[in-house]
Amino acid sequence: MRRAHLLPWLLVPLLLTACAGLDVRDFGLDGGDDRAEEAIREALRVGTERTVERTGREDGYWGNALIRIGLPPELEQAGDTLRRVGFASQVNDLERRMNRAAESAAQEAVSVFVSAIRGMRPEDVYGVLRGADDAATQYLRDASESTLRERYMPIVQEQMERADVYRVYQPLRDAAGRIPGLSGLDVDLDRYVTDHALDGLFTILADEERRIREDPAARTTQLLRDYFGQ
Repeated sequence: MRRAHLLPWLLVPLLLTACAGLDVRDFGLDGGDDRAEEAIREALRVGTERTVERTGREDGYWGNALIRIGLPPELEQAGDTLRRVGFASQVNDLERRMNRAAESAAQEAVSVFVSAIRGMRPEDVYGVLRGADDAATQYLRDASESTLRERYMPIVQEQMERADVYRVYQPLRDAAGRIPGLSGLDVDLDRYVTDHALDGLFTILADEERRIREDPAARTTQLLRDYFGQ
């Protein structure tokens, strides 16, 4: 199980993907190889933990231009106008507070990802191996997004309240209503932040996948080193 031809996909502790069209037998794996499945789940665990660590800390969203949550489209024009007429700090504060809510919610992903990984069937594991470069990211999204959304929404709502998002938003909305040419603003910020928080989470999963695939040092646990080689 330590053959050299395993290395390209074994470098990926998040997905362990291979080129599309390969049969699992090309990797020397079969449905009875429990050790292979154990190592794959360990790799997925490592990758998802890194993703949650990156997104669930302060500035995990706000400090990352790739996933930073900006103003909803309905507010974007108004935000530009409000900045020009003296509300720049309030607009920036609103964006920052929305991102803080997403960062707080990210920690909720850990247990959901663990459950999805434990629930992988042998055909799921081998489907990841046969799939595209983001096959495991897509598997985890398919397996966990609906549960994550249910868990995220109340946390985002709570964090939005704690962060006084609507206290900042209401005056901006009122100010925009007094500016000629700006229509009334009525945005479900809780849903907007939840949707974009999840998009950001899976964007970082894919980013981890690409980053780790290129770095042999990504096999950072003893199981991965023991099973796949140093």
